[in-house]
This record gives sequence, C-alpha cells and structure tokens, in this order.
Amino acid sequence: MRIQTTPNSQLPTPQKGWTRRAVGIWTSGVCALVIASVVGISAQNSARSVQQTLEKLERDWVMAMQNNDVAFVDSILAPEFIATYAEDGRRGDRKDELQLAKDFNSQVDEWIVDEFTIKVFGDTAVVWFTHRMTGPVQGKPTQIVIRYMDVFVNRSGKWLCVGSQATRVTGTSRTV
Repeated sequence: MRIQTTPNSQLPTPQKGWTRRAVGIWTSGVCALVIASVVGISAQNSARSVQQTLEKLERDWVMAMQNNDVAFVDSILAPEFIATYAEDGRRGDRKDELQLAKDFNSQVDEWIVDEFTIKVFGDTAVVWFTHRMTGPVQGKPTQIVIRYMDVFVNRSGKWLCVGSQATRVTGTSRTV
C-alpha cells in the first residue's frame, strides 16, 4: 500500500509571531513556575522557623531544669510523655519529669547545649542535641556529656514533647 504525501510547498506555513494560545500557554507555565518557587521558599522558611522554635524550646527546657521551673516543663510535655533516663535506663512519665524539675539541685557551673539536628515531618519533629554539664563531682570539676533525642508533636499550633531518650556519652566525662 502506498501512502500519499503532500509536497512541502503545499503545507500550511506557520504564522509569524506568537498566537494567543501559545502566549497563554507560555504565560501559564511561567506563572506556575513562579508560584512553585514561592511555595518552595515559603516551605523552607516555615521549616527553618519550626526548627528555630524547637531549638529554643529545648534550650528553655534545660534552663527550666536549672531553675526548677516546673510550670515551664509542664507546659511543653504531652500528657502521654515518656522518657528514658541516661543515669540508669529507667523509664519515667510526665509526673516523673516534673518531679525531676522540682527536685533538681546539683551544682552545675556550666551548661552547654549544642550539636542540634532537627527534622520536621509535618506535625511531628525529632530533635537531637548534646548537653554538656560541668560541675564538681567529689570535689573535682567534671564534665558530663549527654545526648538527647526528643520527639515533639504539634497540637493546635503548640509543640509538645511526647518522648525523650537520653544517653550518657561514656569516655567523655572528665576532670576539667
């Protein structure tokens, strides 16, 4: 079977310039790219803002423990909060954590909270950080290093901690 072809001279020639349809399609594409860029930047800024908020909550929590600020600690713990403590691997709940905040009376000369890694997954976030405490142990200045992993959930716009895991870093406690 033979296919009929049309000679090039008989094909319609494209119009010079852009058609309205082509301009509309191009404009729509550019607008979509601009909107996607703005949404992407907004999402990045929002994630950074959440990370800053969570880092501040962690720093404030350490300060609250220092100052026996039970009200602050109470304000950031979810009702179902569970912790695993570095000292002995014991688990505790919200009531235990609030009692620790109330009873804390160790002499700590220096508190350093650093090495933050914060990952946000929608209304859930995981925060890892290192806490270094320097103070006297049996009359000698000693540094204790603990690494934390805290899990937060956002409920009605407020970040609450549902779980905390503390691990004492061995080999780093030293006389300073």
